[in-house]
Amino acid sequence: MIRSILLSVFLMSSATLFSQKLSTVTYQDGTQKLNGMVTSNAGKKLPGVLILPAWKGIDDEAKTAAADLEKQGYIAFIADIYGEGNIPADNAAAAKSSGYYKQNYEAYQKRISLALEQLKKQGAIPDKIAVIGYCFGGTGALETARGNLPVVGVVSIHGSLAKDQTRKNGPITPKILVENPADDKSVTQQDYDNLIKEMNEGNADWQIITYAHSKHTFTDPKSPDYNEVMAKRAWNHTLMFLKEMLK
Repeated sequence: MIRSILLSVFLMSSATLFSQKLSTVTYQDGTQKLNGMVTSNAGKKLPGVLILPAWKGIDDEAKTAAADLEKQGYIAFIADIYGEGNIPADNAAAAKSSGYYKQNYEAYQKRISLALEQLKKQGAIPDKIAVIGYCFGGTGALETARGNLPVVGVVSIHGSLAKDQTRKNGPITPKILVENPADDKSVTQQDYDNLIKEMNEGNADWQIITYAHSKHTFTDPKSPDYNEVMAKRAWNHTLMFLKEMLK
């Protein structure tokens, strides 16, 4: 009971902190209005990190990452993939919306590209930009690499590793870090093996770190899957990768 109360207080204070640190940036995909968020150091010439959120859209995990990345000296921009009026209300809606972009990967890559342009407009140095993504956003990080979008590296954090096998493997320029929970039931051994084959055939610079005793959403404090020890390790690995790419 006490732990629940403390967690609630922490989340409420975190929400206040987020509102102070992040500003909404409105942009467009045709007639669709998109509402991303940027850290308070926008306007400075700094390396940039695009954050692709999980399947319900911009959430506290993405906002926490943005705040932490600002402390590390990066401009962070959280992408709005779904657009205003299309934010999923529940898991069923999130599965449907994220499923659309997984199947229509070119539309996903376009939304990521638009967010990257916004990150540059906020001051990010064009040749020092990386992408990190959680869950559905982790899939987006891999799609960024598959599309050879103009970034130096991507981090997929408990993302889906699968790709439609009718799609041909091609060259992959961005460096890749995959942070994979060992007990993620949404990732099959075939998915894992196919990704390695794809990255090798693309001559990618890649690495996969697998976290023991970790289920799918192991980095999210609000999730029953949360593994505090492994989540901290994963974040440290993310920061080490970004430092190598961007500093």
